[in-house]
Amino acid sequence: MFPIKNAVPTRNPPVVTWALIAANCLVFFVQLGLSPGEEELFLIRFALIPARYFGLLPVGSASSPADYLPFLTMMFLHGGWLHLILNMWTLWLFGKVVEDRMGSGRFLLFYLVCGILAAFTHAIFNADSVVPALGASGAIAGVLGCYVRLFPTARLVVMVLIIIIPFFFEVPAILYVGFWFIMQILQGAVDLFGPATAGGVAWWAHIGGFVGGLSLGSLFAQSERAYRRYYPDEGVLGFDPWGRRIRPPL
Repeated sequence: MFPIKNAVPTRNPPVVTWALIAANCLVFFVQLGLSPGEEELFLIRFALIPARYFGLLPVGSASSPADYLPFLTMMFLHGGWLHLILNMWTLWLFGKVVEDRMGSGRFLLFYLVCGILAAFTHAIFNADSVVPALGASGAIAGVLGCYVRLFPTARLVVMVLIIIIPFFFEVPAILYVGFWFIMQILQGAVDLFGPATAGGVAWWAHIGGFVGGLSLGSLFAQSERAYRRYYPDEGVLGFDPWGRRIRPPL
C-alpha cells in the first residue's frame, strides 16, 4: 500500500517540513557531485557505521563527541533517487500535519529526536555491522507514529498496484500504519535471526523511530489551548478537522 492523500487539514504553512525536504535534497545533490572515492569517504564520515560504537571489534572507534555526529547526519543522506523520493513524499504527506499540531520549533526537535532514536536502535541491533546506514526513514517513521497517535481514525487514500494496474482505496490511518509497522517487525526479525547480508533496509531504524514517535508525539503536540480550534467547516471537503469522514444525517 502506498499512501497518496490524507484528509487531515492544516492551518499553518509547514515551513520546517519544507526546510527538511530542501536540506535532504541539497545533501543528495552534493552526494551526486562526488566521485566514487569521495563519496566513500563522505559516507564513512557522515553515515552511521554501528561497529564503530557497539561492535566487539570497533572499527575506527569513536573517541570524541564529534565522532557521534553520524547519529544525526545519517538522516540527511540517501542511497539513490527512489530512496529520496519515497522518503520525501512520505515526509510531506504526514509531516505537514504533525508540524501543524506541534508548531514548527517543536516539530523540528521531535523529528531530530526520532531520527537519533532510530539511529541508536539500528546500531544496537546491528552492532557488528560495518555497512554505512543512511536515510531519513527512521525519523519519518517517528512522524508516522505521532500521526497515528493523534489521528488514528483519519482516512488515507492508498494505492495498491496489482500486476501493473493501480487500485485506490480509502482506509483508516491506524489500519495503514498498523500494517506498515507489522511488516517492519517481520522484516526486522528476519534480518535479526536470518543470515547476515551486506546491505538492505534498516528495518530496526524504522521500528525505533516509530516507537519513539508513538511514545513522544503527544508530549510535543500543543494543547488545544495553545492554538485556535478548527471550525466545523474547516475540514477537507467531506471530512472533519481530524480527517474522519462526515456521515450525513439520517
